[in-house]
Amino acid sequence: MTDDAPQRPAREAPYHHGDLRNALVRASAQLAEIGGPTAVTVRAAARAVGVTATAAYRHFNGHEELLAAVHDQAAEALFEALDTAMKSVPQQPDPTATAIAQLATAGRAYIEYADRERGLFRTAFCTTDIDIDKDVTEDPIFQLIGVGLDALVTVGFMDPRQRPGAEFTAWAAVHGLATLLIDAPLADATDADREAAIHHALATVLRGLATGPHAEPYRSTDPHIALPA
Repeated sequence: MTDDAPQRPAREAPYHHGDLRNALVRASAQLAEIGGPTAVTVRAAARAVGVTATAAYRHFNGHEELLAAVHDQAAEALFEALDTAMKSVPQQPDPTATAIAQLATAGRAYIEYADRERGLFRTAFCTTDIDIDKDVTEDPIFQLIGVGLDALVTVGFMDPRQRPGAEFTAWAAVHGLATLLIDAPLADATDADREAAIHHALATVLRGLATGPHAEPYRSTDPHIALPA
């Protein structure tokens, strides 16, 4: 879904008595799906659910508190997309090929999720007063990237001395490209150019990580490391 999609009202979010808070969060996630974090307000969520703003304010003190709840839900949805993609990679006879494919697949899933769910992606990374002090190393996405990097070290593709803090480099690469693709200057790129950009980014990250004793067979003669099909 892109920001150019026709605007539509949030889908009805029926709720059972006592479940208004969750209904408001679900409705707000739908608002964010269309318009990003700026679309999330207590009054808009209340209208979508069909209750008064007064009733909604009994569950959320204001915009920031509601946005923080939607932010958490959006971040969880992104994590689940990456986790599912990583787990979908079949085990190959060569464990190094499997580890490379898992990290590359997660990176591609990250970029594709951002392009598909632009509003939710932006909401997952919006800054709120409530969660601004969270430790990034406790972030599920940070930890999932770490699992992929640990696998590269285990199979000898990555030098363990390079491992500390490598999550930041890998995350920055895919997040940066995702942002370029959903905003300027690559928002209007052709499909071929977008695919080339994704391939180049993933290959360059993997080539930079290929410092272990068993990495050389996986290097290609061109500037990229061979990626799984």
